[in-house]
Amino acid sequence: MEEYEVRIKHKLAVLPMEPGCYLMKDRQNEIIYVGKAKNLRNRVRSYFTGAHDEKTTRLVAEIRDFEFIVTSTEIESLLLELTLIKKHYPRYNILLKDDKSYPFIKITKEKHPRLFVTRQVKKNTGKYFGPYPNAYAAQETKKLLDRIIPFRKCNKMPDRLCLYYHIGQCLGPCVYDVEEREYQEMIQTVSQFLNGEDTTIVEDLKVKMAEASEALNFEQAKEYRDLISHVESLMFKQKMMTADMTVRDIFGYSVDKGWMCVQVFFIRQGNLIERNVTMIPLMEDPKDAFYNFIGQFYQLDQHILPGEVHIQPGLDIDVIRSVVDTKIVQPVRGKKREMVDLAVKNADIALSSKFEIIKRDESRTIKAIEEIGEAMSIPTPIRIEAFDNSNIQGVDSVSAMISFVDGKPSKKDYRKYKIKTVSGPDDYKSMAEVVRRRYTRVLREQLPLPDLIIVDGGKGHMNIVTSVLQDELGLDIPVAGLKKNAKHQTAELLYGDNADIIPLDKKSQAFYLLQRIQDEVHRFAITFHRQTRQKTGLQSQLDTIPGIGPKRKQQLIKHFGSTKRIKEAKQEDLTAIGIPKGTATLILETLNEQTEKQS
Repeated sequence: MEEYEVRIKHKLAVLPMEPGCYLMKDRQNEIIYVGKAKNLRNRVRSYFTGAHDEKTTRLVAEIRDFEFIVTSTEIESLLLELTLIKKHYPRYNILLKDDKSYPFIKITKEKHPRLFVTRQVKKNTGKYFGPYPNAYAAQETKKLLDRIIPFRKCNKMPDRLCLYYHIGQCLGPCVYDVEEREYQEMIQTVSQFLNGEDTTIVEDLKVKMAEASEALNFEQAKEYRDLISHVESLMFKQKMMTADMTVRDIFGYSVDKGWMCVQVFFIRQGNLIERNVTMIPLMEDPKDAFYNFIGQFYQLDQHILPGEVHIQPGLDIDVIRSVVDTKIVQPVRGKKREMVDLAVKNADIALSSKFEIIKRDESRTIKAIEEIGEAMSIPTPIRIEAFDNSNIQGVDSVSAMISFVDGKPSKKDYRKYKIKTVSGPDDYKSMAEVVRRRYTRVLREQLPLPDLIIVDGGKGHMNIVTSVLQDELGLDIPVAGLKKNAKHQTAELLYGDNADIIPLDKKSQAFYLLQRIQDEVHRFAITFHRQTRQKTGLQSQLDTIPGIGPKRKQQLIKHFGSTKRIKEAKQEDLTAIGIPKGTATLILETLNEQTEKQS
């Protein structure tokens, strides 16, 4: 299983069962799709299970990661989805809607206006509201308005009154004169309603409901009550959008198990356009950590200061003002407080997800080492140490050892070795030297012994290591080999006197862990070898220069790091670190002469 697949699997397992929006990302970390959900866990998981149509299958094949934003309601998630689509314009949101544009609600610019849903925007033909994220949202909104606002419903004007007039959903312009002023009032009411600026519709419906109830017309009163519920649901302004255009940053933080998560919502033109998530290991009082964070956020990270910064209760506004030169607000009620609470809620969920993933990762790695132990018929290898050699035709031979504890890298136990007793490219003798040095020291200093030793190689490497351990050091530690295929990928686990192949499922956690170990020890050895070659090359060139002894050579290597950087330096750069002026001139002349000869 690829690393990204493991990451996605863990993130899917800890998704909250809350409404919100999800953002799918590709290998370049670009957002390729934005969606909404009334239950994030169920919706996002559905992408990675079952069959899909061709376009969705293409989308899923490109997903390498995802993130999510929790909202309070499904309506909020719908509106946030639209905001995020308009900001990021993800290409799969375009592909998955069959190349159609997004729907709008339109009030036509006619003598007797109509209200309908359209995907085409034509200038000077009417008033448009939207766009809506999908046709369903637009149609449901229009249906509700049709029941409340009596716009003309027919496309072609009839010559007699229709059913809509008789049920109060049309003014009957086909028979009666309707003043333009009345239409303008209707247009203004709809405009304010769709922009979330007016509650007149709700108030009028409440009056009508009360009148119907007093007249004992309970069926009609119930209909008005249901209408009020639908209208309030639609008008419930998402907390992701504010009523004014003030530029705001909303901060919320949460603390758990020695970590702090800070969420920042960026509100621009009334919309949540972006979010910043930061995880911080907590070394001080949480409030002090937050004060430091917000100061660095604007001063060091150079985020643009907004008109207002909103923070959660309990923080000292004066302290924040001392590091952030803008208006600091601590909302106590209303939508602004709800936005801060939502930022805190997202921080809470992010932290709990982090720890749940760590917990699952631990169980995964523990399971992996248990599988390895069972397959090899040895006790569970809690501590695994792996070795790899690196050289080019026997030059600058080095070796490296890495350590995995409980299935995870223990980098404090990594070790590098320069080969001292072997001349030429002899992999077996190099391995014997390093194993001998490593475990002689382990015994001398009473360090913990590994439960399993892995060598990058086959039977020959395994035998030489076993010989050193048993015959020289009296240690009985299982030794396994990792064999690679023609593509230099981990292929087989070898164990026993005859280096038998241990059968492992290539998709198992055990095999995945062995791949990680082999890749990591190889990376560590190669990196050390490159560093050694660079230093050796530089040292050999410096050795030819009179007046450069071991101390000055070390001084030059430490400061400049490479021959190229020394040659590019000026005389004063060398004298600045204590090299005499004459010696500095000689160094530059000699190195440049060597370069000319090589070319």
